[in-house]
Amino acid sequence: MTETGIGTGASSAAVVRAADAMLRAFGGTEVGLIFPLASLPNDPSAQLGLADPGVEEVILSPVVVRALLTPMRGPRRRLEFLLSATSVAAQLISRNVASAKDLFDGALGLRYENEVFHIENVMIEHFGGTAYLYRVLGVE
Repeated sequence: MTETGIGTGASSAAVVRAADAMLRAFGGTEVGLIFPLASLPNDPSAQLGLADPGVEEVILSPVVVRALLTPMRGPRRRLEFLLSATSVAAQLISRNVASAKDLFDGALGLRYENEVFHIENVMIEHFGGTAYLYRVLGVE
């Protein structure tokens, strides 16, 4: 298995393709993963913390979004985002991140329908040693 969590065998690729097809068939949409920008302008106000470094948004697709029950006290909305392992693995490579946990830990949140959700929990679904689906719990 590679560092991205996706196995390299023929059956591993088939499991990942089947999960991607399922996400697209169930109305796969897209979400934005929001990251802080790493570089600050070379300006004294930025060095003092007076300038906002900004954010970068990375689009992940296909994604299926499920509404979850919300307790009487707590967040207004709880959504479960089912993310494609293929799109997460592509971001691991492009952002040079060692694991999906590190990728989601470094994110400020998820953007869905112009609202930002805090990432509360990430679960990785495996089959035969292959990560094929990421379940991300987002709260508003």
